[in-house]
Amino acid sequence: MKLEGRTALITGGGRGIGRATAVRLAREGADVAINFKGNAAAAEDAKRLVEGAGGKATLVQGDVSVDGQADEVVKAALSFGGGRLDILVNNAGITRDNLLLRMTAEEWDAVLDLNLRGTFLVTKAAMRPMMKQRAGRIVNVASIAGVVGNAGQANYAAAKAGIIGFTKTVAREMASRNITANAVAPGFVPTDLTDPLPQQVKDDLLKQIPLGRFGTVEDVANAIAFLVSDEASYITGQVLVVDGGMVTA
Repeated sequence: MKLEGRTALITGGGRGIGRATAVRLAREGADVAINFKGNAAAAEDAKRLVEGAGGKATLVQGDVSVDGQADEVVKAALSFGGGRLDILVNNAGITRDNLLLRMTAEEWDAVLDLNLRGTFLVTKAAMRPMMKQRAGRIVNVASIAGVVGNAGQANYAAAKAGIIGFTKTVAREMASRNITANAVAPGFVPTDLTDPLPQQVKDDLLKQIPLGRFGTVEDVANAIAFLVSDEASYITGQVLVVDGGMVTA
């Protein structure tokens, strides 16, 4: 299998895109450390799915937006991997949607802290062991909101745009150590984060997608699996948009 013998850490791996990615990488032979913040039941379900796919998994609880906890999450993944961490998928994120004029500082900070600060802290903690290995694959989950913006999501769009710039910088800094860093930018993918949206909003979004369907978490997981594979060894600093053609410029 393509990822046999490799250890992956997936933040926010208990649900949605994170869980689908954990299962997809397990099918390719990777051992998977599933980070979660609070929903232990969802994390246990993800672990069972990974094991059902033939993979080895461990659960790592921690809030990756907190300095010390982010470090401990990476240390736990390293211990699970026998001292190695080959793949990092920064997926943990939240939304706190509101029009800019109504958005509170708390809503802004909550989204920037987990989505962007968390990505920074975990990546920083993972870089040293990857540098020592002289190999690593980092994939950050961004969003088309970070590419083109989205009304009512100034905080989320800013965080995801920040992740894109962060990814490109990490790619430049780490290329000499054979560490690649890329981002995926999903379009509209039904998950727990998007469930609260009104049906009319979903109907309007569907009209904007040339392929005529919403994406699935598996669509995004497949893109991530490619970017962490040997087939993508010459790809770094890129943003792979997975949106059914919704954004074409």
